[in-house]
This record gives sequence, structure tokens and C-alpha cells, in this order.
Amino acid sequence: MRNRRRLRLADEIHSIQRRAAAGDARVVTADQLVLFSTETGDAWLLDPSDHLAARLARDGDPEPVAFEETDTRFQIAWPGAYRLDGPAFVYTDRQTRRVSIVIGYPTQLLAAAERR
Repeated sequence: MRNRRRLRLADEIHSIQRRAAAGDARVVTADQLVLFSTETGDAWLLDPSDHLAARLARDGDPEPVAFEETDTRFQIAWPGAYRLDGPAFVYTDRQTRRVSIVIGYPTQLLAAAERR
């Protein structure tokens, strides 16, 4: 049996925000979540099982995300939902119902992370 490192959501969020600020494109899976950053400075937190999404950075600037974390669990106030449509990342804000479509995100890697 392997000892799994406990997910520290705050650490993962800050790490991917730093990568986004540096223009370092990454896709990271952490438990059931996927975090990714882009060369253009965007970063997102995704829950592929429910297609929920929270923007963590835009153009290298961190964005706030509401979450609670204890030693055994975490809860995220997901502000929106996402879907992948070929090369397009489609985000819908729950409050405003505004739909944003982004071309250029690593949708193939995100789709592979959804299937795991």
C-alpha cells in the first residue's frame, strides 16, 4: 500500500497561480481535481466529474476563489461550469450566465484528465 500525500488545496491553487504568472503552461491532477495554467497567464481549477470550474488567474493576475479546507476535506464554491468542445474551452458563469469561449487551452490534455 502506498502512502498518498494529502491534498492541500490552498497550496495547489497558489502553485498553479504562480505558474500562470510566470507563463508556465501546466496541467496538474490532484485527487479528483484538475488545475491548469497557460502561457498567457490564465489558470483554472476544474472538477471533471461534475464539469465545475473556477478561474484562478487571468493574464497572470490571481483571481479569488472561495473554498474551505480542513485536514480531511475541502469544499469549493464553484462559480461556474465548463465543457470541452473540440479545441474550445467553454465556461458558463452561474451567476451572470455569461458564456466565454477560449481557443488555445490544452483541451486534449484536459479531455484525457477527464477520462482518468
